[in-house]
Amino acid sequence: MSRRCLKCGSVYEGEARFCPKDGSPLVDVALRQSTAQSGTSVRKAQTAPPTVDKAVLLPDQTLDGRYRVTRKLGEGGMSYVYEAVEVGTDHSVAIKVMSPKLASDKTAVERLRREAGLAMRLNHPNVCRILRLGETEDGIIYLVMPYLKGELLSDREVRVGPMGPELGVAMLAEMCSGLHHAHQLNIVHRDLKPENIMIVTGDDGYDHAIVMDFGLAKENRSDPGVQKLTATGIILGTPEFMSPEQIRGKPLDARSDVYALGILAFEMFTAKLPFQGRNAQEMMIARLRGQPVPVRQYRPDFPPKLEKVIMRSLEANPDNRYPTTLEFGVAMAEACGPGVMEKLKETLQ
Repeated sequence: MSRRCLKCGSVYEGEARFCPKDGSPLVDVALRQSTAQSGTSVRKAQTAPPTVDKAVLLPDQTLDGRYRVTRKLGEGGMSYVYEAVEVGTDHSVAIKVMSPKLASDKTAVERLRREAGLAMRLNHPNVCRILRLGETEDGIIYLVMPYLKGELLSDREVRVGPMGPELGVAMLAEMCSGLHHAHQLNIVHRDLKPENIMIVTGDDGYDHAIVMDFGLAKENRSDPGVQKLTATGIILGTPEFMSPEQIRGKPLDARSDVYALGILAFEMFTAKLPFQGRNAQEMMIARLRGQPVPVRQYRPDFPPKLEKVIMRSLEANPDNRYPTTLEFGVAMAEACGPGVMEKLKETLQ
């Protein structure tokens, strides 16, 4: 039986009743879907616009005459994600379809277009790029991405538990490399979390980390149009992984992503978060006022040098962190010893 967390949206298999990440109750996915379907059958004739049916019921349909949709992979508050096959090439792709409820929202549409414009500029093996932005004649707006066959880092953490230092650092080094590529293009991710990292087995037989979903990414430039999209007074991002400057609504740069990566690393190695609180708000306050819990409090056998590197990435003052994700990755590799650094040398160039 699959169960979904009502708070973070993560889905787990097995008998767990509460989310290992935030303690929220889990609900049966099948029950939730059947309930939603029974309610939709009543509402559809009354209030649902035609595009709702087309966006939700895409499996077995051909989108825009180009993509044969095979199954739904997931959904969120703003979009549905499907697996599809490109007609003529038989290439598997993933398609993110904007929720019809938002398709009439000019700001939301512009944000999706901006996401596509930013991600189309990215070209790195550890970043999921956008292949195409499309819009059908009946108003369905969608993004086409490579289909990544793998496992979300969040699911890996639940299935396997805390990682060993060398494996974790190898994956983090790839994330650092992919993000550094984005930062060189003046793009800050702003929403790094385990649910936005896909673990894919490569042709070499090894697992590799790919950074996904630049949906909250922001180009670090003074553009009135971009400023208007983000100057809503709403803090965008995932509370548990936000840097102090992001919580305060301050300007962000690569060091904010370094901070989020530090929290991500802490969770990968301990299955815990470095700041404690009964809810997301309390954890945000702890990041503004308190100090992170040392890694070795949860893992006494953890390498002290590697702990020191992670703790520096979690400094409240951005000036005290590593200035780039690449330098953070190099520091982690060096803390694991010369053998690990040599192995990851090409990744961290």
